[in-house]
Amino acid sequence: MIFRSPFPDVAIPDTALTPFVLRHATRLGDKPALIEGETGRTITYSQLASDVERLAVGLAHHGFKQHDVLAIYCQNSPEYIMTLLAVWSLGGAVTTLNPLFTVREITYQLSDSKPKFLLTAPDVLDKASEAARAGGVERIILFGEAPDTIAFAQLLQSEGAPPPVTIDPRRDVATLLYSSGTTGFPKGVILSHYNIVANICQMAPLARTGEGEVMVVGLPFFHIAAWVIFLHMGLYQGATIVTLARFELERFLRVSQDYHASRTLLVPPIVLALAKQPIVDQYQLAYKVFLVGAAPLGEAVARACEQRIGCVIQQVYGLSETSPATHANPDDPANIKLASVGPCVPNTECKVVDLASGEALGPNQQGELCMRGPQVMLGYLNRPEATAQVIEPEGWFHSGDIGYADDDGYFYIVDRVKELIKYKALQVAPAELEAVLLAHPAVADAAVIPSPDEEAGEVPKAFVVLKLDAPPDTTPEALMAFVAERVAPYKKIRRLEFIEQIPKTASGKILRRLLVERERTARAGQSAVG
Repeated sequence: MIFRSPFPDVAIPDTALTPFVLRHATRLGDKPALIEGETGRTITYSQLASDVERLAVGLAHHGFKQHDVLAIYCQNSPEYIMTLLAVWSLGGAVTTLNPLFTVREITYQLSDSKPKFLLTAPDVLDKASEAARAGGVERIILFGEAPDTIAFAQLLQSEGAPPPVTIDPRRDVATLLYSSGTTGFPKGVILSHYNIVANICQMAPLARTGEGEVMVVGLPFFHIAAWVIFLHMGLYQGATIVTLARFELERFLRVSQDYHASRTLLVPPIVLALAKQPIVDQYQLAYKVFLVGAAPLGEAVARACEQRIGCVIQQVYGLSETSPATHANPDDPANIKLASVGPCVPNTECKVVDLASGEALGPNQQGELCMRGPQVMLGYLNRPEATAQVIEPEGWFHSGDIGYADDDGYFYIVDRVKELIKYKALQVAPAELEAVLLAHPAVADAAVIPSPDEEAGEVPKAFVVLKLDAPPDTTPEALMAFVAERVAPYKKIRRLEFIEQIPKTASGKILRRLLVERERTARAGQSAVG
């Protein structure tokens, strides 16, 4: 059975991203478009359009051309958004990196995506420079001044007109966002201008944002979930966006109060904090709607947050590979199901397939969610086999998530086929952590799985087989410290258990599900005892 959206199809124009997102810039003029939450610095719509054009001229002057890639490795800022729009206006693509990445992780992504330029900040310049040299980056653009770099401020002083380009929205690449997909190491998700424009149009009727609204973005800009605020709901619909360099609960609350923020998109750990942390009572919040996505949210937590804040929670669902949204609850509170991620968004089909037979299932039957629509990625960068594994010839994308639809066509996510760990909604690839562990001289074998955690949702847990001659001081703590030195903080292994043998198939593939079931049983037992 194929489940279709209950919402009418929307028109999707064949247009490039930047003029589409800034369609209101001339009319709105002096209206604030972007506000830096920490300082109050304001950029109006007319200033934003002008700065985007100047930045594009400056990039072109330094040799950035259509189809080139620019990498961004820094914290959130208004200039981050400005850079995205400038690169897209030149027909280039962006790849975004987590500012917590280590040199090894940065180098991996740079070597794979091959950006010409890298935009970064002084606090991470040393790591960025080392990775840029190893990854073949030609020039570094810096928020500040340093030898052998291009000052971002200098680019904004450029005059003239950017070179004319002809963009094919359906074929030209806008972003290379890195995702582990269903398994393995992070892969570059190729999204076209059309993919993202389509998803903006698909979400507009479900997250109807007025021009008088203010939205705070506390999520990291390297993650596509944040783009739902500043692209899908914000600039495209003429709202004001308040940026935060990084999320801190008290700062989020203060800025939300000061600017009378009405809408935002959150991840479940933040919703949990808003439902339970005492400090929330010190602030007067004016939120009308919280969109919540990137990880499962329990109904009890959602209801507690709604009651405390006095807002409506709309769960949404999507992936980097789908630009991102494929499912969303409607904006009518009477038709929201708190435990559900909602029905398909407009112009989208979904089927639930049996894991063994591939047969399409009916309502209330669990299987893997597969989606088809204009927001589905073009594929994984330089990985045709991985692309073929997740996108069928007929266009169906295999999400790797297990769920079901109820009789009303509302979907529920219950598990994952894929190996990905979601730590506070950030992606952690088990294969990457296993590779780090196996580099330790005392480790014979290793497997990493998600371990349930109330605060984080999931944390990485490792099962490790030690070599027979492993030193006696090879403790779980020592191995976790070994990994922590080599990965970003959110990827750290937070639980580790020694085991005699890693369960595997005859072909050598880790039977991760057996370890997951073992861990869930153990954690449930601990909770019962507690």
